Amino acid sequence: MKELTKRELNILEILWELKRGFVNDVIDKIQDPKPPYTTVSSIIRILESKGYVTHKVYGNTYEYRPVISKLKYKKFVLKDLISNYFDGSLENVVSFMVNEKELSNEEVNELSELIDHYKNQTHE
Repeated sequence: MKELTKRELNILEILWELKRGFVNDVIDKIQDPKPPYTTVSSIIRILESKGYVTHKVYGNTYEYRPVISKLKYKKFVLKDLISNYFDGSLENVVSFMVNEKELSNEEVNELSELIDHYKNQTHE
């Protein structure tokens, strides 16, 4: 999988929402000011070349649909982030967030409860 630009991700998020659609369907979901048709079409073709989108032809018109789920993309981004910035260690991520005061005491407790719950499930 390849990383996406912000614009590519915005278009892909719309396609995830639509499940399938034409370029004009995507443009309709974009807030004003709307980009030109050619811009959206180009971004969708880039997404297709990166393996995120496929199309079905209806005459001269293309209907696009995502081939990568939102969950699969989230997993890819998270693994990539942990690998590139935290030496592949989830412990380093949590430690960083705690040290940078990104997690409140309540969130730390919730995380601890989640870990305990997970541990209990794997030992049953």
